[in-house]
Amino acid sequence: MSGHSHWATIKRKKGAVDAKKGKIFSKLARNITIAAREGGGNPDLNIKLQYAIEKARDANMPKDNIERAIQKGAGVAAGGEELYEYLYEGYGPNGVAVMAEAVTDNRNRTTSEIRKIFERFGGSLGAGGCVSWLFEKRGMFIVDSKKVEEDKLMMLALEAGAEDVLSVEQVYQVVCLPSDFDRIRKILKERDIPFESAELTWTPKTSIDVDEATGKRVIELMEALEDHDDVQGVYANFNLPKDLLLEMQTKR
Repeated sequence: MSGHSHWATIKRKKGAVDAKKGKIFSKLARNITIAAREGGGNPDLNIKLQYAIEKARDANMPKDNIERAIQKGAGVAAGGEELYEYLYEGYGPNGVAVMAEAVTDNRNRTTSEIRKIFERFGGSLGAGGCVSWLFEKRGMFIVDSKKVEEDKLMMLALEAGAEDVLSVEQVYQVVCLPSDFDRIRKILKERDIPFESAELTWTPKTSIDVDEATGKRVIELMEALEDHDDVQGVYANFNLPKDLLLEMQTKR
């Protein structure tokens, strides 16, 4: 059974702000391009492209931007840089395990910049495989606890195939296998259950409890990594103190 993610809970509002600014459109476009290049430009035959398009739509990315990114990846549109995917693994303050998924046209440059970010916040970039064994790939939906009753959500989600519904302060986290992600997403929409985010993510198998000072430092590291232009997603296995978690949720 996969664990919960405090980072997934507190970052959702930041994501909404970034989406309003259009800040994440270039990242989403790169993600779509990579997916189309690997599996073709037809989302009906390319599940990775389906996920990338849905994530772009959730951020209100213009349809024309999505189409251009698909065409670029599928080879219809000429020009542009060659893109590659990399998974960076390392340690944050207090030994917190951290992973960052990136899409870049220059691995050496990106690796150097990611290493500097880790070091600036008291962490260190590690070798491939050093922390990924502590995580597992899962689908996750974040649902505001004020928008739906826990029993209703629990019953619906588990019947739809979810692994678990976790209560993390002000939100519920619906966790599922990647193969069940699309079906659960459709069912939640059909039943008019609003979710604030839906993504394929890396969830920790075990978590580390950190104190307030360490927690703030880890969050600074996570935010700095997410703000990097090449980084698509950041994941970690820390648990914040309750008061700090509530503070981080309300300030965003």
